[in-house]
Amino acid sequence: MFQAYGPQRWWPTQDADNPRFEILIGAVLTQHTAWTNVEIAIAQLRDAGPLTAESLLAHADLPALIRRAGPHNVKAKRLRALCEWFVARGGFEALAGMDTPTLRGELLALHGIGHETADVILLYAFGRPSFVADAYAFRIMERYGWSAGARNYERLRKRVEAVGPVDDAPFYDELHALIVAHAKQRCHKSWPDCRACALQARCAQRGVNAVR
Repeated sequence: MFQAYGPQRWWPTQDADNPRFEILIGAVLTQHTAWTNVEIAIAQLRDAGPLTAESLLAHADLPALIRRAGPHNVKAKRLRALCEWFVARGGFEALAGMDTPTLRGELLALHGIGHETADVILLYAFGRPSFVADAYAFRIMERYGWSAGARNYERLRKRVEAVGPVDDAPFYDELHALIVAHAKQRCHKSWPDCRACALQARCAQRGVNAVR
């Protein structure tokens, strides 16, 4: 996939002063919505003040500022919970000393933070090696013949991490971004473009009934 699509250089950010915090909130805002809407919401937050946890917690109109990112009242509650935890834990500097399993557990305990969001935050905001087993990953792995049966996030994540490098966050960063690129450009949910697929020679095409 790397040969087909090249380096993806994820996660996309707009704020050069505080990109890691932007990733933190972007991981919540992108839940069940297009990234273009997230970019608009983040731009509105930046226009309203510094992009910091303290600033977001002070916004009485936070739901209105992130309206373009989907269910704004729900996501505002999730952002506040995340920011309160972030401040209480002392920010990135203090959290850097926390081991990955503990950090992941604390993220998963927060309101509205599921496995995928937690792993996105771990990987892109904290630079921890973690496989993001999102819907695109399941689609490709199932068709490739590497994942079968009922979808289980933790099972797929652990299986990939068991064969991947132990301590190489850039590897998982690039892998996740390339999976997204491949799913959007070739391995579509319906009518995948198998003839132009870089993985065609090894793909079992399981569950594929019609191709372009």
